[in-house]
Amino acid sequence: MRVLFVILGAAIGAPARFVIDQSLRKFSNAPWGTFTVNVLGSFVIGLTWGATDNITALIAVGFAGAFTTWSTFMLDIYLAIQRKSFTAAIINYIGSLALGLLAAALAINLVS
Repeated sequence: MRVLFVILGAAIGAPARFVIDQSLRKFSNAPWGTFTVNVLGSFVIGLTWGATDNITALIAVGFAGAFTTWSTFMLDIYLAIQRKSFTAAIINYIGSLALGLLAAALAINLVS
C-alpha cells in the first residue's frame, strides 16, 4: 500500500517542480528554480518528522523525492564552473546547502 502513496506523491511532486522551474526561468537564466524547489523540498521533508509511515511515503519519499533534484543541482553548479562563473557556483552550492538545512530544521521545530 505504501508504494501507492509514493507513486501518488511523485505524480504531484515532479510536475510541481517543472512548473516552478519553468516559471522562474522566465525571469533569469540563473538556476533559481532548482534552488527554490530544493529549499522548499527540505522544508516539506522536515514537516514529515514523526509522521506516520503512509504520510512519510506520500510526502517525504513521493512528493519531495520527485519535487527536489540533486542531479539538476549538481549540473547547475558544474555548468557555472564550466562558464567560469565561480562566484555563482559557490553561492548556489553554499546557499542551497545552508538554506536547505535551515528550512528542514525550521520545519522539524514547527512540528515537534
